[in-house]
Amino acid sequence: MTADAVGAVEIGGALARLRRATGLPVAFGGLVESGRPQIRISELSGTATAALRSLAVTSGSGLGGKAVALARPCAVTDYSSSRQISHEYDVPVAAEGIRAVLAVPVVVRRRVRGVLYGALRSARPLGDRTLGAAVAAARDVEQALVVRDEARGLLAVARPERTGAEQGGAWEQVREAHAALRALAPRIADPGLRAELLAACGLLTSPPRAGGATLAPRELDVLSWVAAGATNAAVAERLGLRPETVKGYLRSAMRKLGAHTRGEAVTAARRAGLLP
Repeated sequence: MTADAVGAVEIGGALARLRRATGLPVAFGGLVESGRPQIRISELSGTATAALRSLAVTSGSGLGGKAVALARPCAVTDYSSSRQISHEYDVPVAAEGIRAVLAVPVVVRRRVRGVLYGALRSARPLGDRTLGAAVAAARDVEQALVVRDEARGLLAVARPERTGAEQGGAWEQVREAHAALRALAPRIADPGLRAELLAACGLLTSPPRAGGATLAPRELDVLSWVAAGATNAAVAERLGLRPETVKGYLRSAMRKLGAHTRGEAVTAARRAGLLP
């Protein structure tokens, strides 16, 4: 599946969740096209016509274009008469019969990657609860795109074309990315996506030894960052834990692995196929 196809699937799912959470009758959205300052609306939910399908919305134009240009949510109570936006897209909006509209950008690493819209067929204010649900849906898409980006980066780094010192440096990047992905996993609300991410992390390690030591998820999270060279304080910051808690997980992991030092624990975990 291509990156654009993955993004479209995530946006489609977010639109369905947005409508369920808010009762909005219409939602739609799409990705910013690669190399072009415009959104291509590809996903529709609850629409009565195809007027909005494949519409190209240029940055700065209309409500969605304004959200892209400002990289923040925007909303209007009555699209056709609003003085807060330009009106290049009044015809398809009117054809769909929508009036009150909100647009929330999907922002990954300070770059807008897509936009989610929600709309009513009447001209009335969209409250804070609705806007909050739209922002939450956009955050879900952002997390999913981050995971996909990291996974692609891991695969690129892990390709076996490198040798010698270059390969050693590449594997250090793999280990750091592995730790970052494991830290991200608990923050993903979608259990299917979370399981998929953890399974991808598992592909970066050797097959576990039969009868070998096993670590609890948080023990492995801590040891992953230790393997990447992080101090206990840095691990605590990365994982949102207290330093004392990190020390407790690390001591437990060392005991299970029969190790007396952090370095021995990392080595033992790699031999057991628990770390890359």
